[in-house]
Amino acid sequence: MSHPVPNEPTPHVSSATVAGSSPSPAQDPERYWLENVYQGGARQLTVRAVISGMLIGGVMCLSNLYVILKMGWSMGVTITSCILAYTVFSVLRQLKLLRTEFTPLENNAMGSVASAAGYMTGGGNMIAVPAVLMLTGVLPSSGWLILWFTVVAMLGVFAAIPIKRQLINIEALPFPTGTATAETINALHGHGEVARQKSRLLGLAGLIGAVIAVARDARSAWMEVRFPEWLRLPWLPAEWSLPFTLRGRPAGDWTLAIQPSLLLVGAGALMSWKTGWSMLLGAVLTYGFLAPAMADPSVGAITVISYKGINGWMLWTGAAVLITSGLLSFALEWRSVVRSFRSLSGLFGKKEEAPVDPLAGIECPPAWFPMGFAILGPIVVVLMAYLFKIPLWAGIIALPLAVLMGIIASRVTGETDNTPTKALGPVTQFIYGGMVPGNITANLMAANATGGVGLHSADLLTDLKSGWLLGANPRQQFFAQLFGVVAGALVVVPAFHLIIDDPKLLGSKDFPAPASLVWAGVAEMLSKGLSSLHPTARVSAACGAVLGIALVLLERLAPKRLKPFIPSASGFGLAIVLPASNSFSFFIGAATAEVLRRFKPKLSEAAVLPVGSGFIAGESLMGIAIAMLKALKFMPK
Repeated sequence: MSHPVPNEPTPHVSSATVAGSSPSPAQDPERYWLENVYQGGARQLTVRAVISGMLIGGVMCLSNLYVILKMGWSMGVTITSCILAYTVFSVLRQLKLLRTEFTPLENNAMGSVASAAGYMTGGGNMIAVPAVLMLTGVLPSSGWLILWFTVVAMLGVFAAIPIKRQLINIEALPFPTGTATAETINALHGHGEVARQKSRLLGLAGLIGAVIAVARDARSAWMEVRFPEWLRLPWLPAEWSLPFTLRGRPAGDWTLAIQPSLLLVGAGALMSWKTGWSMLLGAVLTYGFLAPAMADPSVGAITVISYKGINGWMLWTGAAVLITSGLLSFALEWRSVVRSFRSLSGLFGKKEEAPVDPLAGIECPPAWFPMGFAILGPIVVVLMAYLFKIPLWAGIIALPLAVLMGIIASRVTGETDNTPTKALGPVTQFIYGGMVPGNITANLMAANATGGVGLHSADLLTDLKSGWLLGANPRQQFFAQLFGVVAGALVVVPAFHLIIDDPKLLGSKDFPAPASLVWAGVAEMLSKGLSSLHPTARVSAACGAVLGIALVLLERLAPKRLKPFIPSASGFGLAIVLPASNSFSFFIGAATAEVLRRFKPKLSEAAVLPVGSGFIAGESLMGIAIAMLKALKFMPK
């Protein structure tokens, strides 16, 4: 969804594949669904589905917290959560601890809870908050942030109500991740061997990822003393520098190194091949050529040879590529935007007398939308004013803007599987940069509000697409989403405060937080003006802006045979603000997955998703556990 790379593989799966034959154009799609697909009597939002979804979603939220601070985006959690839940409940059933089967619709409801919880790192939450901490050094207390995250996310859930039936029931937008989730649930519950294979691969990859994290991050004298020699791991270094020098400095000083990280390799396997090689190209050009040139004493743009020193200058180039390419890509989806406005006008237009609604007892009542905003909207405005010093009038303007962004983001997600948070966030930053100039916190947290509403609206609709294909009750999925939102907020805020106990950790090689660096850079630039930048940084930002536009236009206009050779703007831009070592690992994962796709397609289909997800989950969860132990002084830093 809202990421520079796809968060989950989304193979094309038609509605007919999951739910049976599609209705003919002459049939009412809603009545057809009610009569042929809907499974009203099946167990769905059960207590165990809610509890397991909150627990798994909380774990996935911790994983995504580590991932977003490392890489700048959240990974997809829905399919991984469904595989985990199926595995856990199958084991409990075999041990005779459960008497009833965990049904596909229970798994779907569990996925809605887990998805809402796992994505509490997205929507600007763990982009804007670290950016505020970088720039100001202070944040509201955990309790206030939990309330802020929860209310903003709930606004997004309510924003999905008035457009759900139009986008999913009537227009049948693909929502590829939602469709793939329905296919995965069917495969898990319908083919035992497929499910067992995916579960084994996911578990084994997770274990390997966890061992790698321990061997790299947990080394200390404490471990050496308390473990016998035969139990001690062969400790891994933080990285291996490439064997050459640049300007008399080891390659590793320029971040040209290989990291022992399967998390990054796994993430690379889940991205596209184009994004993978684009990141390699961007890293080599940035850290192998441009950075050394800018460090020349005659130029003096980069004075400290370290990741933070290089990134302080390079950020403006990468941010310009990411922002202009994101905005242009979003603008080129103008048809989706126009259709969003038409849908919006239809919500408030004159209604003709309609026949009895066959789905009135299943769908969320339209009145829930204004009721939700009437209750939650004032809370958001007051929190903006109290926590972030945003004037009341500016907070009130944020509400309709957030609804509009949510509707646009939902349609774009339904049509492209990409939630444009990275485009909508800077748009809000520029708007608030003009409305409340100089207020950095207002700039960032207003973007957090619109991004959060957009993400959670799109996330609920993606889950509802799965439910539509499987015959689930949409009203129960709505409540499932609310449970997940609360669980995610309760997990992500304390965990962030615990592992980031010093603002200086943000923007370091340990936690590069590239998306936060971009948002912080935009906020600072809007506050101080372009004149505050080094002259060479202004030139590089202009070049980056042109490059971002050029890459998007080339991707659109180039002949089909040339498109595979045009770099991905998002991948190239991201490589500029990440350490080169990260991009190298992404490339290794993407290249491995591409080789499997070309030469072993069946193995690729069976293994890439569970193994990649397992590497990410295992290493990130162990990594965040070690970081917490160090923060709590149970393990030396």
